[in-house]
Amino acid sequence: MKRRIFSSAAVAALACGPGLAPLARAQARQPESGWDYLTLKQTVAVEAPAGSIEVIEFFWYNCRFCNAFEPVLDAWSLRVPKDVVLRRVPVGFRDEFVPQQRLFYTLRAMGEFDRLHAKVFAAIHTERIDLSRGPAIVEWVAQQGVDKARFSALYTSPQIQSAVGSATRLQDAYKVEGVPALGVAGRFYTDGSIATNMQRALQVVDYLLAEVRSGR
Repeated sequence: MKRRIFSSAAVAALACGPGLAPLARAQARQPESGWDYLTLKQTVAVEAPAGSIEVIEFFWYNCRFCNAFEPVLDAWSLRVPKDVVLRRVPVGFRDEFVPQQRLFYTLRAMGEFDRLHAKVFAAIHTERIDLSRGPAIVEWVAQQGVDKARFSALYTSPQIQSAVGSATRLQDAYKVEGVPALGVAGRFYTDGSIATNMQRALQVVDYLLAEVRSGR
């Protein structure tokens, strides 16, 4: 299966002129399965506790659309009800994605995710630092004040390798074809190509959250 690296429609909201008419109609109507989102044929296991609804963002640090979507997603996450649990999952479409998957899970394991997640995006997309390989990642993380020896040991550990494998299996279970993308409650999937743009995708997610709460 050929993977799309990212969803080019993630920036469709910036379109102007006649193209806005179908976009406005898409945003006005109620989301539909098979049109604005996909209903998974097989439910995927979730990590969120009982009584909560899991929303997964599938992303790749090198993806410029993921970088642009990050502040939008952060703002959305601040206004959703407390029963929503946002979970980020780095994709591994090809072997060269693995170093950044390891980076993500090592930062999480060391308690450095909240401090450095946005800085990784900034380093790649603003400072133009190449963080596609392990040695460069280790050096950059050390420059951020993280213990280099501890990070290096954890980065190559079986614990992180297991997390990377789980992430890749999860992306395959959701049948992720491009990023950024969103999974809801282990049952639904949408992205910028399906929903027209990522702002619309979040509106679709809001609709799906209400559907899940209602028991549908």
